[in-house]
Amino acid sequence: MSKDRAPSPLPTVPMEGVDESTWLDVIQKMDEVYTRLIDDEVELEKKNRELEQSQQFIFSVLGAMSDVLIVCDERGLIEQTNEALCELVGRREDQLRGSSLSDLLADPASVAAAREAMQRSDAPRGGQGIELNLLDRQGQPVPVDANCTPRIGANGKRLGTVWVGRPTAELKRAYHEMRAAHEALKRTQQQLLHSEKMASLGQLVAGVAHELNNPISFVLGNVHALSKYSERLRSYIAAFHAHQPEALLQQQREKLRIDHLLADLPSLIDGTLEGAQRTADIVHGLKRFSAMDPEERKPVNLVEVIERAIHWVQKGRPAPVQVLWTPLQACTVLGSAGQLQQVMMNLLQNAFDALSAVPEPMVWVEMGCTGEPDQPTVRVTVRDNGPGIPPEHLLRIFDPFFTTKPVGKGTGLGLSISYGIVEQHGGHLSARNAEGGGAEFILELPRA
Repeated sequence: MSKDRAPSPLPTVPMEGVDESTWLDVIQKMDEVYTRLIDDEVELEKKNRELEQSQQFIFSVLGAMSDVLIVCDERGLIEQTNEALCELVGRREDQLRGSSLSDLLADPASVAAAREAMQRSDAPRGGQGIELNLLDRQGQPVPVDANCTPRIGANGKRLGTVWVGRPTAELKRAYHEMRAAHEALKRTQQQLLHSEKMASLGQLVAGVAHELNNPISFVLGNVHALSKYSERLRSYIAAFHAHQPEALLQQQREKLRIDHLLADLPSLIDGTLEGAQRTADIVHGLKRFSAMDPEERKPVNLVEVIERAIHWVQKGRPAPVQVLWTPLQACTVLGSAGQLQQVMMNLLQNAFDALSAVPEPMVWVEMGCTGEPDQPTVRVTVRDNGPGIPPEHLLRIFDPFFTTKPVGKGTGLGLSISYGIVEQHGGHLSARNAEGGGAEFILELPRA
C-alpha cells in the first residue's frame, strides 16, 4: 500500500454551526490517523517478511540436519520432525504429525525408556542421553543414540520434549573398523620394533661370538684338566685299594702329583663355574634384548642399561672405539629395560658408524639431571667427533626409512623407532651438531 494519495477535498456544503477551521482540524486529524495506519501496515509487512525469512532459515536448518529430530507435546504426540526422520522411517511429515512417539519405537524397552524420560519432572535442561531403537522404512530396528531435552514455555511450564538422535549403526561399524585398524597398526609397529631389534642384534653377532668364546674356552680347558686329574686319582685309589706298601703308595703319590692335584681342584671348579655363569649371563642378556617387551612399565636402572649397551656395541665392532662414559651414581626411570637398551644401542651404533673415516674416533656419553625439583629429568647425551649431520638432514633425521647409509647397510628405522620409544616413556629425543664438531643426540627421560 502506498502513501501517495489525493488531498481530501473540503466540503462544499457548509454545515450549520461548524466553521471552516473546525473542518480543517478534522481533516488534519484524519490525515494523521491515515498516515499512522500506513506506517503500521508497512512495519507489519516488514515483520512478516522477517518472520518468513526466519521460518525459512529454521526449515533449511532442520532439512540439513543429518540427525533425526522429533518435537513432542506433553502427551508424547509428535508436533514437528525433520527430513532425516522422514527418510529413516519412510513416512511424510504430515503423516507423522499428531501420531505418538511410541509408534516409531521398535521394542517395549525403548517405549518404557522414552515414556520415563518424558514424564521425568527433574529432567536436566541440558538433556539426558538415551539409547532407543526406531523402526526404519523396512520395519527393522535401528539403534539411535538420542538426547531428550525438555521444551519450556515462556511461563516456565514444560510444554513437551525435544528428541535429537543419531543412528549408531554406522558409528559402531566405523568404530569397529577403526579399532581393528588400530590393532593392526599396533601389531605392525611391534613387528617393526622387533625387526629393528633383530637387525641390531645381527650386527652384534661377531662380538657375541667372541664374548662367548672366552668363557666357553676357559670351561673346556678346565674340563680337560679335570679329566686328566680324574685319571690320576683313579690310578692312585686303585693302588690304595690293592694294599700296596706305604713306600710304593708314597712313590705313586709323588709320581702322580696328587698333592698338587688336590690343591688345584678348588680353583678349577671355581673357574669352571665362573665360566658357565658368564656364558649364562651372556645368553640371558641376549634373550632379554631380543624378547618382545611387555606393556607394563617397571623401575629401570638407566646406568646399567647404558653400560650394557656400550658393552654390546663395543663387542660388535671390528675395531675398538674409545668411549668416555660419565654416569651418575644412581638413576632410576620407569619403563622397559629392553626398549631403553635398544634406544641407547641405536644411538651408539649411529655414532660409531659416523666415525668410520675418523683417525682417532671417540664417543662421549654423559648423564646429568635437569628440570624442577618436583619433576626431575635425566639427560643423556651421546656425542662423537665425526663430521656431524648435514643441515638438510636435521629435520628428517627421525623420519621412518630415512637413511644416508648405502643400500643394505641400514633400514632407516633405528632412529625413528627410538624416537617413538622415548615418547612412549614420556621423554624426548633430539639431535643437533655439537659446537666442537660432530653430532650430538640428547635423550631426556623423567626420573622415577
